[in-house]
Amino acid sequence: MPIEFDYLVVGHVARDLMDDSYAIGGTVSYSSRTAVALGCRVGVITSASLDLDLDGVFEGIRVVRVPSQATTTFENIYLPEERRQIVHSVADVLTPDALPDDWQASIVHIGPIARECSVTLSQAFPDAFLGVTPQGWMRRWDETGHIGYGEWQHAESWLARADAVVLSDEDVRGDYDLIARYAAQTRLLVVTHGVVGCTVYQDGRARHFEAESVHQVDPTGAGDIFAASFFVALQGGSDPWDAARFANCVAACSVTRPGLSGVPMPDEIARCRQGLLCGEG
Repeated sequence: MPIEFDYLVVGHVARDLMDDSYAIGGTVSYSSRTAVALGCRVGVITSASLDLDLDGVFEGIRVVRVPSQATTTFENIYLPEERRQIVHSVADVLTPDALPDDWQASIVHIGPIARECSVTLSQAFPDAFLGVTPQGWMRRWDETGHIGYGEWQHAESWLARADAVVLSDEDVRGDYDLIARYAAQTRLLVVTHGVVGCTVYQDGRARHFEAESVHQVDPTGAGDIFAASFFVALQGGSDPWDAARFANCVAACSVTRPGLSGVPMPDEIARCRQGLLCGEG
């Protein structure tokens, strides 16, 4: 019998270097745990070396780990006006061959962090709601591992298939002509602006939604938490505007705590949902 998931996320788990230690990160980590917090049955398809300890990271989540010689490893350097990143290693590319034949999902989230999701995945889930966070396809790095940004290859294929796309203005270097082109090629596009909130593009319309003002401790993963919250809200019947308000609220809560501890708590989710009922945001 098929294994049914509410939310399936595909992408590399990351090892984020922190001084003399590391933390587990990557879109699959933040978005899958957020989906669990939102009440979803969750699966993950990822690739990493077998010596990477994932105990406790994916509690309550079914995981397929494609064995790799390396784990995708990042060093994040936060400066007052920007984040600088260095990639030290990258795990194997993910293709439809990694998907168990008996896995099915209502929502599929393709979340690359280092160009690891093959374009062939765009057609692997014909009946699912497909959410895409393309940040990892825009990353480029030199021989020293220092990351910059480049063209999103195969963007047309993903934009045509996706039900919703979430990216940040950092991903496109603030190029609003490029954002307009992407918005014209897909059903629903959201651009996040960090502490400023987000802008939703649909059917030639653009609406901005302010983020809640909070004391920021660590912004890592906030975009992935936003995306998971947005996709789940949409699939649950919210319109894009309410889904954006809800995701803004959940993501704002996340930055008040470091790392994966920023995944939303039940009381935070309840408050964000109640805010929609009260017409806040």
